[in-house]
Amino acid sequence: MSDEPRPVPSRRLFMTGSVLGLGSLVVAGRADAKDIPTGPTGRPQPQLEQEPPLPADKQLGWAVVGLGHYAQQYVLPALGRARRSKLTALVSGNADKARTVAARHGIKTANLYGYDTLGRLAQNREVDVVYIVTPNSSHAELTVKAFEAGKHVLCEKPMANSSAECQRMIDAAKAAGRKLMIAYRAHWEPHNVRAKEMRDAGELGKVWFASSDHHRPLDPSRPRDQWRVKKAIAGGGSLVDIGIYSLNGLQWLLGESPNAVSASMFSPPDDARFTEVENVFTAELVFPSGVRATISSGYTADKKRIDLWGDKLVATLDPATAYDGNRLTVSNAQKAEEVLTESSAEQFTGELDHFSQVIAEKGEVRTPGEMGLRDIRLIEALYRAASTRTWVELNADMTMKNG
Repeated sequence: MSDEPRPVPSRRLFMTGSVLGLGSLVVAGRADAKDIPTGPTGRPQPQLEQEPPLPADKQLGWAVVGLGHYAQQYVLPALGRARRSKLTALVSGNADKARTVAARHGIKTANLYGYDTLGRLAQNREVDVVYIVTPNSSHAELTVKAFEAGKHVLCEKPMANSSAECQRMIDAAKAAGRKLMIAYRAHWEPHNVRAKEMRDAGELGKVWFASSDHHRPLDPSRPRDQWRVKKAIAGGGSLVDIGIYSLNGLQWLLGESPNAVSASMFSPPDDARFTEVENVFTAELVFPSGVRATISSGYTADKKRIDLWGDKLVATLDPATAYDGNRLTVSNAQKAEEVLTESSAEQFTGELDHFSQVIAEKGEVRTPGEMGLRDIRLIEALYRAASTRTWVELNADMTMKNG
């Protein structure tokens, strides 16, 4: 049984279907109109536009680790909307915050944990999956602890601060016999999915060039940005934080990884935000097929865009990876047309329910730990290219050929 995103019918199609359905009812019901009750009565089960949630005992239980802005604003509500996944436990370093959030979401006190008591999840049969939503430097340690507790793990991107940490996480998953998935939510975002379908089907023509630009303002006055200015916690600057969308997105959309990269980075010397991490990062990527791509990331502007430049049509995702309101247009010199008007909310429930389905039905993870490791290796190569001001050649697994 598949839970893949389904196209939402257009209003025109919806109205046509409604009119036909109503007409059929009227015609079929003329002779029996007297039998229709005038008061409330038990009607047959209606045909629903969307599949309802599975029974509660068939849904997998999730523990969310880290209760910051992203977790509370997007992850917890998505678990409330999901079909196959339900929130059953919370893990936080702030006990008061955990109790407040638990009361809001109906989580019992016995299912609240601290980072230091994460191992006790091993005794909690209500938890099947642990979702790590904490700063980057803590991903490896918390993921390993969750595997040691016998749970499956969904970890936020970037996977970790080094390829060595990523490998440690993958090894821990294998040792525990559990699954590891990285939260690349755009793989379930309807506009991104449609753009990939169009490219794969040849609707854009031949794509020899692609570009992706991801920028957002960095504001250390907000708690969720304070750790991002610390290299030891964040692992890097804009490339790691938001450029990861460009790197992962282009590889997914193009269906290949680069074999050579060049890069540069810049930080204003008089801006205290960038004492340890970079502001602007730019790179050129060369792919085995001959395709070229450019990426940029930054911490001052506010833009998230991907362009696939085909010889028939250019597909533009703008915004490409926002939490909501993403758009896909196709254009050439003569026309421009918006392709979809669907909600982007599917990206959150889609990735959660995909993982739950894979665990329940023994399938394959779409965005596994190996993908996260690949991307961190690519980031390491890009930083090497920027620091040496030379091209860096890559093996197929994104390790550097020159060490």
